Amino acid sequence: MALNLNKNLKLYYSIKEVAEMFGLNESTLRYWETEFPYLKPKTITTNKVRQYSEKDIEQIRLIHNLVKVRGFKLAAAKKMINANRDGADRRAEVLERLMGVRDDLQALKHQLDGLQ
Repeated sequence: MALNLNKNLKLYYSIKEVAEMFGLNESTLRYWETEFPYLKPKTITTNKVRQYSEKDIEQIRLIHNLVKVRGFKLAAAKKMINANRDGADRRAEVLERLMGVRDDLQALKHQLDGLQ
């Protein structure tokens, strides 16, 4: 069995790390937790630190895509997620891939412009 070196070894992320991943404020993440009941990060009881798992981050990625990227209101995002969970997940994944391809193409264009 081969060792997968690309696998992320970190199990939990702090609220600060997750906020930086998405360019959000920590208060926005805390608010989303109240609005989306399935977004429940683990908390350490001694100091109430939120710990987000990969599953939580995928939920945030979906919400971020609907609200910040596509411009949905929170109520519309909740309705869309509840009505068509799988479709919303797929759309978010496709959009993320397309944005990655766009970034790659822009980097390639800059390299080609530098050769002239």
